[in-house]
Amino acid sequence: MRVALFVTCLVDMMRPRIGFAVIRLLEAAGCEVVVPESQTCCGQPAFNSGDLASAALLAKKVIAEFEGYDYVVAPSGSCADQIRNEYPGLLADDPEWHRRAVAFCPRVHELTDFLANVAKVGKVPGDFAGSITYHDSCAGLRNLGIKDQPRHLLAKLPGVELREMPGAEECCGFGGTFSVKFGEISAAIAERKCASAGTTGADAIVGGDLGCLLNIEGKLRRMGDERTKVLHIAEVLAGGT
Repeated sequence: MRVALFVTCLVDMMRPRIGFAVIRLLEAAGCEVVVPESQTCCGQPAFNSGDLASAALLAKKVIAEFEGYDYVVAPSGSCADQIRNEYPGLLADDPEWHRRAVAFCPRVHELTDFLANVAKVGKVPGDFAGSITYHDSCAGLRNLGIKDQPRHLLAKLPGVELREMPGAEECCGFGGTFSVKFGEISAAIAERKCASAGTTGADAIVGGDLGCLLNIEGKLRRMGDERTKVLHIAEVLAGGT
């Protein structure tokens, strides 16, 4: 099957190695992977800020760029949620684009959901050895049901010991523009998340959304923790960390 990778803005700008890890995982699953070069943003920042006109324009752009593939995979529950669950409503007043959105959106998947439930991989190429605690990102968990999928995939790595943190399902404080508009509240939530992760003594905090991971890692380092790794699950499953 031909699978298009929706890289996401943060991965493209801040940690491109996650995108390459996703490609390795998809190819190991037997997919033909394409990365459309003209892709930009899913429109979520505009949508969350109330700029629905800009969000709708970006929705049309994404659909036009990606609708020709069997599936679209994003290493982000947040972006996958925006596309799958918001595009049809954004384009509801335009019958043709609404029809295209309804046909397109179900083929968009968050990475771990695609690997576990669509590709149904029996193994992953990673070689991580050590203890991990997993952070459940808000959009993926609550809007896409991403909970068991990453844990199911991590269980395929014999060297991984999963240590669940208290409040694994609680927000890290990022929330996109929330962390900018409400910095003090965001920082307090992030500190609580880091403290919860710290109780496990795990070697690495792992998650599926880079925004969360950047927020957690930044707070962790400011709290003086230089030991704990903060990794995207694609990096762990693909190997080379």
